[in-house]
Amino acid sequence: MQTAEYSFIKTNEHLGKYVILLGLAGSYSYGTDVAASDTDIRGITLNRKSDLIGLTRFEQYVDDHTDTVIYAFNKIVTLLLNCNPNTIELLGLKPEHYLYLNDTGRMLLDNRKLFLSKRAVSSFGGYADAQLRRLQNALARDTFPQSEKERHIFNSVKNAMRGFNTTYKNFENGSLEIYIDKAVNPGLETEIFIDADMAHYPLRDYCAMWNTMANVVRDYEKIGKRNRKKDDLHLNKHAMHLIRLFMMALDILEKGEICTYREKEHDLLMDIRLGKFQKKDGTFCEDFYDLLSDFEKKLHYAAENTELPEEPDREKVQDLVMTVNERVVRDEI
Repeated sequence: MQTAEYSFIKTNEHLGKYVILLGLAGSYSYGTDVAASDTDIRGITLNRKSDLIGLTRFEQYVDDHTDTVIYAFNKIVTLLLNCNPNTIELLGLKPEHYLYLNDTGRMLLDNRKLFLSKRAVSSFGGYADAQLRRLQNALARDTFPQSEKERHIFNSVKNAMRGFNTTYKNFENGSLEIYIDKAVNPGLETEIFIDADMAHYPLRDYCAMWNTMANVVRDYEKIGKRNRKKDDLHLNKHAMHLIRLFMMALDILEKGEICTYREKEHDLLMDIRLGKFQKKDGTFCEDFYDLLSDFEKKLHYAAENTELPEEPDREKVQDLVMTVNERVVRDEI
């Protein structure tokens, strides 16, 4: 942190004296790092006086070179209220993984339970579902017959299209319809077709929708050019994070605790990451899916029996936010 590449933390106008917390993120924070793991840093900085009662606006600072993301206080509170997995984990690091922590940062950590609610079920469940879908889609590209691969592409495109009605102006249901039929292109058994019925439609919106659909197809077609060994490493990492998300969610729902570092489950998570649950053909063995099924059942039970409230106590969170922001407005930082 004292090297020149991190100097932005001291010199940037949004950071410096406003930073209240910096900590390790990613593999090092979970205890699942390997020799090639990058050092990721996440942090929290206070909104400045002008952000709170003036005209400026600031949400986060990102430095891609050092894999650092520092969230503005007001933004991270919003994310924490939703029990966002990528930010709630910052409140449950091992003590030695906090690289910087001042009194305001400690105040936030002391009040971390204010942010825990049944929202964890949907937030962590949603992230886990996304990880599982990545695994399923990748394995489908490798092992399924062409017609089944086409079905996976179709489902992914269909999911991408669901947001068109709210994202793009004047889009009407039925204007674009996709379906699978007997292939026209040689070498394919079946393929996806589209019927488009559009008039006087904004070209830029049409191009954006087309690019969204084309990107899904393009991702699947990369399979012939991909590095199998490298991609297997990514698949195993996705599988590990899938199980880790369930572990964190269960801690929150059953114990009311945020436990980012997975000491007890370290060996299991590393076995997944290092490919011990992956078969020679690249697919995962039954033991992995049995493990996944067991965690899904545990999450369902925990969701039904947790003592956490439906929603976080917004009044108490608001009192905390006002206490912190009032110090900024009064120039007490």
